[in-house]
Amino acid sequence: MAELEKGSKKLLNAWAFYDWANSVYTLTIASAVFPIFYDALFSDRSHYIDVFGMHLKNSALISFITAFAFLIVSFLSPLLSGIADYVGNKKAFMKFFCYLGALSCMGLYWFDLENIYVGLLFYLLGLIGYWGSLVFYNSYLPDIAHEEQQDQISAKGYSMGYIGSVILLIINLLMIMKPKLFGISGTDGEAAMKAMRYSFVMVGVWWILFSQYSYYYLPNGNKNSGHKVTRQVVFNGFNELKKVWLLLQENKALKAYLRSFFVSSMAVQTVMLVATYFGAQEIQWPTKEEGTVGLIICILLIQLVAVLGAFLTSRASSKFGNIPTLIFINCFWVLLCVAAYFITQPLEFYIMASCVGLVMGGIQSLSRSTYSKLLPQTTDTASFFSFYDVAEKIGIVIGMVVYGIVDQITGSPRLAIAILALFFIIAVILLNKVPKKGVLQS
Repeated sequence: MAELEKGSKKLLNAWAFYDWANSVYTLTIASAVFPIFYDALFSDRSHYIDVFGMHLKNSALISFITAFAFLIVSFLSPLLSGIADYVGNKKAFMKFFCYLGALSCMGLYWFDLENIYVGLLFYLLGLIGYWGSLVFYNSYLPDIAHEEQQDQISAKGYSMGYIGSVILLIINLLMIMKPKLFGISGTDGEAAMKAMRYSFVMVGVWWILFSQYSYYYLPNGNKNSGHKVTRQVVFNGFNELKKVWLLLQENKALKAYLRSFFVSSMAVQTVMLVATYFGAQEIQWPTKEEGTVGLIICILLIQLVAVLGAFLTSRASSKFGNIPTLIFINCFWVLLCVAAYFITQPLEFYIMASCVGLVMGGIQSLSRSTYSKLLPQTTDTASFFSFYDVAEKIGIVIGMVVYGIVDQITGSPRLAIAILALFFIIAVILLNKVPKKGVLQS
C-alpha cells in the first residue's frame, strides 16, 4: 500500500497503537505477575539458589540479570539506531525486537528452577526485546508527526498503553483468583501458578497480534535503503553521544541537571523494578493467595495514582518552578525509602504503594520536561534525548547492581531500599547546584 502522509490521523493512530500492544509487558512481566510467580517458585525452599557457580538470593539474582539486560540495551541503542536511520529499515529492526520480546515472554511459560538458565535467558531476552523495540518506536515520532502534533500523539500513546495493559492485567488477575472459571485445573496453588504461566503466553500473543496494525501503516524509514553500511554509519550513534557530551561541558546548567537526573533515576527506576519482589518477601500477608492478589492490586493502585501524581506535579511546577518541585519530590522519595525499611503489614504496603504512585508519575514526566527546557537552541534534539535515554539506562544498571549486592550481603531487601535514600539525597544536593533561572516557570 502507498505510504501515508506525515501527520495523517491514520498514521498517528497506528503509531500510538503500538503502546497498546507492548505496554502489557511492563505491567504483567516487569511489575506484577512475573515477580510474584518468580518468588512463589521458592516457596518450598529458602530464597537462595546455586547458579553461575554462586549461592545467590533469588531477588539479587533477578536484579543482576535485569542490570545486565539494560547494559546490553544501552550499548545496542545508539549502535542500531544509527544503522536503521541510514539504511532505512527502521521497521525491520522494530519488528525484530518486538518478536524477540514477545516470544521470550511466551517462553517464560516453561520457567522453573530445574531449568533456571533457560528461564533466565527468556527473561533477559524479554527485557532486551521490549526496550530495544522502544528505541525504534520512539524514533518514529518526528518521522510521522509534525512538531505541533508530537506532544498530543505521544500522550495518546501513553494513555492507550495504560488502558490496554490494565485490561489484560485485570483478566490475568481474574484467572489467578478464579482459575476454575477459566477451566484451569489443580489445587488452588497449582491452578494459580498455571494461570500465571498462561498470562505470560497471553502477553506475547497480545504484543504480536496488536502490533500488526502499527506495522501495516508505519513507513520502513528513510530512502537510503541499499546503501552500504560503513564503519562511520555503524558508530554514528556513539559519535552523536560524544558530541552531546562535549557540548555539555559548555552548558553548566544542563550538565548539573543531568548529574542529578542520573542519580535520582538510579533510585526511581530501581524502586519500580523491585517493588513487587520486596512486597512478596517482606510483607506479612495472611495467606499466599491473599498476597498474590494484594500485590497485583498494589501495582494497579500505583498505576492509577501515578496519573493523579503527574497532574499535581504539573500544577506544582507551573506555580513553584521545575527545580524546586523536583527537589521536593526527591525529598519525599527519601522519606518513602526510609519508611519502607519499617513496614511489615499489608495496609502499610497499600499506603506506601499509593505514595509511590503519587511521586512516580510526577518525577518521570517533570524530569524529561525540565531537561527539554534546559536544552540549548538546536535542531538536533534527537541526539540530546538519545544521550538522556542512555544515561537513564546506565543509571538503572548501577541502581540494580547496588540493590542486588546489598540484598545478597544482608539477605533482606529492606536495607537495600533504605540505602536508595542516599541516591535521592545526593540528587537533592545536585539539584540545588542547578541555576534556577529559566526553569522557575513552565
